Amino acid sequence: MTATMDRTRDVLANWPYPPDGGWTSDDLDLLPQDGPNGELDLFKRVELIDGALILMSPQRNFHEYVISNLRGMLKAQAPAHLRPSTQMTIRIDRWQRPDPDVLVVDADASRDMARTAFQAKEVHLVVEVVSPESEHRDIHVKPKIYAGAGIRHFWIIEEERGQPVVHVYELDEATSFYSGIGIFRDKLQLQLPFPITIDIADLLT
Repeated sequence: MTATMDRTRDVLANWPYPPDGGWTSDDLDLLPQDGPNGELDLFKRVELIDGALILMSPQRNFHEYVISNLRGMLKAQAPAHLRPSTQMTIRIDRWQRPDPDVLVVDADASRDMARTAFQAKEVHLVVEVVSPESEHRDIHVKPKIYAGAGIRHFWIIEEERGQPVVHVYELDEATSFYSGIGIFRDKLQLQLPFPITIDIADLLT
C-alpha cells in the first residue's frame, strides 16, 4: 500500500458504480472481502485493468491444478533470491493493478508479510492460465500492460485437447513488446529468468 492512501475514502458509496474519480490501484486495499449486500467473497480476488474493476470468476479444476503445480515446480527450481507467488497483484500505476495467476518475484519482497501487492520492478516472471472468461484479457490486454511495465518474462498457459500448452515470451526492450520464444507441449526447458525444466504433463498430476 502507499503512504498517501486515503483510508477515509468510501469506495462502495456509489456501488455498483465506481467511486468519485473512478477506481484506482489504492482502492483495492480498501475493499472488504464480502459485498455491500452480503455477497460472500465478492471481493476475495479482484484486479484493476485500465481503471476498471474486474471481479474474478470461480475457476475450473484445470486452472487450479496448473497454478498449484506450477508454483511448486518453480519454487523447487528457483534460486534463493527469487520466489514464486500466487493471488498477489502487481501495482503498476494508478489505473493498473493486475492479478496474475503465478508470478516470480524478489525473495525479499515476498518475505514482507504486510504486502498486498508487488511493484513491477520486483517481478521477474508473470504467468496467466487462460480460462474462458479471461481469455481476451490474458491474451490481448494484460501482455501489453506487463510489457509496458518492463516485466521481462511472460508465459501464457492454454488448454489444448485437455492438456496444458505453454507459450513463452520475452520482453523486447527496444519496442516494449513481447517476442515469442517458443510453444511447449511436452517438456519446457529455459535458462531465463532462471534455469527451469518442466514436464508439462505433470502440471495436471
